[in-house]
Amino acid sequence: MKMRNNESAVVLFSGGQDSTTCLYWAKREFKKVYALCFKYGQKHQLEVDVARAIAEKADVEFRLIDASFISSLGSSSLTNNSIEMDEEKPSDSFPNTFVPGRNLFFISIAAVFAREKGVRNLVTGVSQTDFSGYPDCRDSFIKSLNVTLNLAMEEQFLIHTPLMWIDKTDTWALADELEVFDVIRNETLTCYNGILADGCGHCPACKLRNKGLQEYLNRRK
Repeated sequence: MKMRNNESAVVLFSGGQDSTTCLYWAKREFKKVYALCFKYGQKHQLEVDVARAIAEKADVEFRLIDASFISSLGSSSLTNNSIEMDEEKPSDSFPNTFVPGRNLFFISIAAVFAREKGVRNLVTGVSQTDFSGYPDCRDSFIKSLNVTLNLAMEEQFLIHTPLMWIDKTDTWALADELEVFDVIRNETLTCYNGILADGCGHCPACKLRNKGLQEYLNRRK
């Protein structure tokens, strides 16, 4: 059995604002960081390219996992071009940008990867404050999955969620504190339409990101 390594972490990494902030947070907190990126049938290959480039810039080990089975199991406007993306959250259901099972599978796969590396810390950028109706971004889900993974593999994983209780304004503040504000603003891909940096401006991800950015810039004045 490999020794558990408390000084290493695996970051679930997409190259977006949240996961990149978490990547640099993990670099501050741990000596060794792995960036684990997923190909899951998302519309934009650019997401993977951006993630790889940022990981290289951050000098962390990058690994791409093919999880394309996820998009064959459920339906989402992020993986299916025939579905018109919701620009606002419906009042009676999840937004159709929700990818069923995505975080469940991602974190489970990350745990297996971490186990093989002798790592016990997992880092993910989910946030209940800005969870947009996604049930797999809630703190209760993360805590439940943490227990399940530990039981399933007889391990002591610890899932870290640095953004769980902060909104996008404070996420920008954390990026500034970590001295990567410009990297997050100019080099990440958060836009659901696959446009770098400030994005398209009208998809749900861009609205959330840009609203937080403006609030943070006003706070800094």
